[in-house]
Amino acid sequence: MGQSPSTNAVPTADLSRRQISQLHPNTDSNFADNTLRLSDDCLAVIFNFLSTTDRKRCSLVCRRWCRVDGQRRHRLSLHAQPELLDFVPSLFNRFDSVTKLALRCDRKTASINDDALILISLRCRNLTRLKLRGCRDVTEVGMAGIGDNCKALKKLSCACCLLVIDRCVTLEDLTVKRLRGAHDGVIGAAAASSLKSLCLKELVNGQSFAPLVIGSKKLRSLKVIGCLGDWDETLVRVGCFNAGLVEVHLEKIQVSDVGLVGVSNCLGLDTLHVVKTAECSNVGLATVAERCKLLKKVHIDGWRMNRIGDDGLIAIAKHCPNLQELVLIGVYPTFLSLAAIASNCKNLERLALCGIGTVGDAEIECIADKCVALKKLCIKGCPISNAGIGALASGCPNLVKVKVKKCRKITGRGVEWVRGQRVSLMFNYDDSEVEALDGSGSDGVGGGQDNNTVEFQPSINQTTEAVTEAEAPSSNNNNRLTMIRPRLGFLANRNLVPCVFRRWSNSDNVSSTSFS
Repeated sequence: MGQSPSTNAVPTADLSRRQISQLHPNTDSNFADNTLRLSDDCLAVIFNFLSTTDRKRCSLVCRRWCRVDGQRRHRLSLHAQPELLDFVPSLFNRFDSVTKLALRCDRKTASINDDALILISLRCRNLTRLKLRGCRDVTEVGMAGIGDNCKALKKLSCACCLLVIDRCVTLEDLTVKRLRGAHDGVIGAAAASSLKSLCLKELVNGQSFAPLVIGSKKLRSLKVIGCLGDWDETLVRVGCFNAGLVEVHLEKIQVSDVGLVGVSNCLGLDTLHVVKTAECSNVGLATVAERCKLLKKVHIDGWRMNRIGDDGLIAIAKHCPNLQELVLIGVYPTFLSLAAIASNCKNLERLALCGIGTVGDAEIECIADKCVALKKLCIKGCPISNAGIGALASGCPNLVKVKVKKCRKITGRGVEWVRGQRVSLMFNYDDSEVEALDGSGSDGVGGGQDNNTVEFQPSINQTTEAVTEAEAPSSNNNNRLTMIRPRLGFLANRNLVPCVFRRWSNSDNVSSTSFS
C-alpha cells in the first residue's frame, strides 16, 4: 500500500510486441487485452461482482464493456425527475434488458408525468418488478400504460403516488405505502386473481383495499401496518374465503380478538406478527395457537398493555410444537409460560425477550437448560444478572450468538466469564442507556423497507453518467432519529420500537441483521 509501481514490471517495447504477436497475432496494439478471451456472458458475470462505482467505471473502458454492461444489466433505479423524459430513449437503448425498475422522486419536488411513464413502459415490455416512490404527477393514464404494456409485471411497490392496478392481470406481489390522497387507490378485480402477497402500510384509506384482500383467493401473505379503520370484519371474511394464508402481519391497527379468531381459520398459517394492537389479548392468541398448529414464527409486541401473557403463551407451547422463532416485547410472561415453551417447543432456534420486567435469572436458567436447539438469543431491558447469563456457559449447546442490551444487573465481568467458557459463542454486549427499546417489525416488511434495491441514479447532463447503482437505502430518517433520541431523555425510553429482530420475518437475514 502506498508504493508506486516498479519500473521493472514494465516490459521493453520489443518484448511487449513479441508477447502480443504470440497471444494475438492479428492485432497491432501495444497492450494485450486478455479480456478478449472471455465471452460476453463471462464478462457480465464478473461485472456482477463489482461495486457500483467500479461497474460504472468499467462501462467507460471500451465500447465492448459498455455494451456488455448495458445488455446484461437487469436492474435500474432512476431519479424520477421531469427531465428524465428526454433521456428515456437513449437510456433504454443502452439498458435494453431491464426487468426490475425503481423510479424515485422527492415528495417535495416535481416528478415524471404520464408521458414519461408510458414511454418507459413501451421500452421495458419485459418488466417484472416496478417500484414507484413519490411520483405525484403520474395519474391513472400512466398507470394504465403500465398495465397495457408490461404484461409480465408481477411485483409492484407504490408509495406517495396514485395507484391503479385494474389492468395488472399477472400481478403477484403488491406493496402500497402512503398513497397521495384518501381516494387514490383504484383496485380492479383482475389483480385479485393472481395476487399472492399484499402489504398495506400507513394508509388513510386502507379499508378501500378490503375487497382486494378478500377477493384474492391465492393470497399467501398479508401485512397491514399503520392503516386506519377497523380491520376485524375484513380479517373474519379473509378467514372464511381465503384459508390459504401462511403469513399475517398486523401492526399498529385497530383489530381485536375477533380479527384474530378470523385469522385462526387459516389452518396453514406459519408466521404471525401481532405488534402494538392494543385490543388483542390472550383469548385471540390462544385461538390462533389452538387451530394453527403449523406456526413456526410468532412475534408479539404487547405494548405493555398487560393483555397478553401466560395464557396465550402456554397455548402456543401446547399446540405449536414446530415453533422455531419467538419474539416477545412488552408482554408479561412468567416462569410458568416460558418453561412450557422451553419444554414443548423443541425446535425453537431464535428467541428474543425485550422490555419484559418479569423475566429474570430463573427464566434464563430454564431456557439454557431446556432449549437445546436454540441458536440465537436476544435479551433487552430485562432484570437479569450475571447469574442468569452464566447459565448460558453450559446450556443451549447449539447457541451461536447472544445479544444483551440495557440489562443493568449484568456487568462486563460476567460477560467476559461466559466468553471465556464458550470461546466460539458470539456475545454482543451493550450496556448503553440512550436508545429506546423497540421490537417493531414494520421496518422489515416485504418491500416496505427496501434494503436490497439495486439503484442507478441518473443525472441530467449525460446519459452515460446518468446511471449509477446503489445498494443502500436512504438513511435520512434514521439520522434524524439518532439526533433526536438523546435529547428526548427519559421520554425516549418509553417507546418500545426497533428490536434486533426487526427483520426476522426473513430467516435468511437473521444473522446479518439481528446481531449486527
